Amino acid sequence: MQRKEADELPPQVPISWVEISSSVSRQYQFEPDGKLSVKMVDDSRPVAQRMVESFLNKFFPSGYPYSVNEGYLRYTQFRALQHFTSAALSVLSTQSLLFAAGLRPTPAQATAVSWILKDGMQHVGKLICSNLGARMDSEPKRWRILGLHDVHGALCYAVILLIFLKELLLHELILLLAFLCHIIKILIILAFYTAADVLYDLGTGLEVMSPLCPHLFLEVAGLGNFAKGMAVVAARATRLPIYSSFAKEGNLSDLFAKGEAISTLFNVLGLGAGIHLASTICSSMQGKLVVAPLLSIIHVYSVCEEMRATPVNTLNSQRTAMIVAEFVKTGKISSPADLRYQEDLVFPGRLIEDAGNVKVGRSLHEVVSPSKLRQFKETFPEEKFLLNRGSRWTDMILEHDATGEDALRGWMVAAYASDMERLAREPSTNISQEAYEKMNSVFSPFVAELQAKGWHTDRFLDGTGSRFVF
Repeated sequence: MQRKEADELPPQVPISWVEISSSVSRQYQFEPDGKLSVKMVDDSRPVAQRMVESFLNKFFPSGYPYSVNEGYLRYTQFRALQHFTSAALSVLSTQSLLFAAGLRPTPAQATAVSWILKDGMQHVGKLICSNLGARMDSEPKRWRILGLHDVHGALCYAVILLIFLKELLLHELILLLAFLCHIIKILIILAFYTAADVLYDLGTGLEVMSPLCPHLFLEVAGLGNFAKGMAVVAARATRLPIYSSFAKEGNLSDLFAKGEAISTLFNVLGLGAGIHLASTICSSMQGKLVVAPLLSIIHVYSVCEEMRATPVNTLNSQRTAMIVAEFVKTGKISSPADLRYQEDLVFPGRLIEDAGNVKVGRSLHEVVSPSKLRQFKETFPEEKFLLNRGSRWTDMILEHDATGEDALRGWMVAAYASDMERLAREPSTNISQEAYEKMNSVFSPFVAELQAKGWHTDRFLDGTGSRFVF
């Protein structure tokens, strides 16, 4: 019995302790299974401070603000405003569609059927826009704003399809097609140069105005949903590179989840505001024509500010040219956060003189004649780029496996050659070679500082630009 009592060990007392921080006392305890449990003991903070912390925990990534890059708060603020106005507009547009279809809906009915009316031609728009992913990788900000070059043709096909479904007479088909195509072309051109999220607002505007032409309900409503479908694909496709630019600690999933939570919250608030507007100020068509443009302007402004706040850290044509121009001119390198407000969101392909007026993406046969191809390749035999310096710009064609560093090397050669030519009293026949040697002398520290600033140099995103393989 004495041996049995000696073998019995005393019961283990759980290890626990209390930590006090910022008027909050928490008890930490290790359970027998090894897990750590946390229990709130005392919280003497004001109610407002506790509510703010609870909101941050639910709608901002863990470790905020240290776990995200600069600009995340401003991006989130305008993203919330964007979703609020978008949801309110969707209620007004759905109510207008039901009026145009011959119904007299209540605001609650307009909200209930909003998802049903988004089908149909919206899916066609998504399918057509889905093959533009490479361009969206190269210019996510521009495609989030959504200034499309090829929308005119795509919308024409949608009009033809809708009119065919309505079985209109031939002369009505031609007149309607010509009228809609010209109106849409003008709107797209104006929106491309002046507005943000233009396809979504164009689609919503068509839906809001559908009661003005109820006999063309299918054409107008379908065309509006077609444009909104393309806008949805572009917005979703550019979401990942935008979130990636804020993920400071590899916390992309957390950023995505909290971003969707904020979107959902303000979508619900926007739906409530839209229902209130639809039953009061916007119960008449005159009210909609006043309120809807105001909401659209706020929506446009919000998306623009979102994109300006986003510090995208991948190399495309515009950002590479801006980096090279600043380095050649001042010897300094800006971080993605510093460069974000200098980006041109409407004309990203503009040439920059201090960067050598480099143009990327043209086909090899358009730039170099077959008889001179070997000569151009032998100019820089070890490099993965070809340079053809012209009077107005310098064409650069990249090999198929060229990286961001290869593009930077070619860009710097063009920039230094342009700078030497501008400063030289007499033109030199070896100016390209001199520029190449100067590039080699500064490239290693240049790339090291570039990476230290947060830029990703492993890839160069040229969209649908042509590349070559020997």
